[in-house]
Amino acid sequence: MIFVTVGTHEQQFNRLIEEIDRLKGNGIIKDEVVMQTGYCTYEPKYCEWSELLPYDQMLENVEKADIVITHGGPSSFIMLLQIGKIPIVVPRRKKYDEHVNNHQVEFATAVKERYGNIIVVKNIKNLEKAILKYDRIVQSMSTEIENNNEVFNEKLGAIVEEMFE
Repeated sequence: MIFVTVGTHEQQFNRLIEEIDRLKGNGIIKDEVVMQTGYCTYEPKYCEWSELLPYDQMLENVEKADIVITHGGPSSFIMLLQIGKIPIVVPRRKKYDEHVNNHQVEFATAVKERYGNIIVVKNIKNLEKAILKYDRIVQSMSTEIENNNEVFNEKLGAIVEEMFE
């Protein structure tokens, strides 16, 4: 199952909801898709959806989902990371009247560059590829995160040894 959430920001995020609905309608996405559409004005035709969901329902959907796609609001994707999910993050953008500025693009990009634990899709045309290659991307990220942790632990070990020499 794929779960899509756009949060509770008052501006629409039709660009994401329409693209997921298109991919489902064209048979590109074969999985069940459940959406929380927030204040979007577009109503999906091929996916199960609700405007707003209670927190426990959101959590249940997240836990059941094989893939979670979310906007770039930090609290949304950080919650996913805390429960062990690697999200596909599609940041809201000012030029599409999805937010008042581009802080979601900037923050999601910074998290991706620093920690490498989220998949950021800035161009909606790349969303299909991110979904279809999700397992391979996550496997690659997991290897990279493990390698970075090993390097980090080695450096930390060397620092600790120096402190006690």
